[in-house]
Amino acid sequence: MHKPAGKYAWTATVGEKGQIVIPKQARELYDIKPGDVLLLLGDEKQGIAIPRKDTFAALTNAVFKKEDETEDA
Repeated sequence: MHKPAGKYAWTATVGEKGQIVIPKQARELYDIKPGDVLLLLGDEKQGIAIPRKDTFAALTNAVFKKEDETEDA
């Protein structure tokens, strides 16, 4: 099976308290450290996405900045 460049898949087991452990390779790839905040974004049909808070914040800021610039024009 061909793996597309830059695409990854991992598994995680959910513990009794609902906690998951992010695989080491994923933590290293995305520089996730203890204490980092991650968001859980869910879609009933597509599943769960878990972006880092700072990544999501940067995207949100970019969207609102463009919107604000449009209003000024």
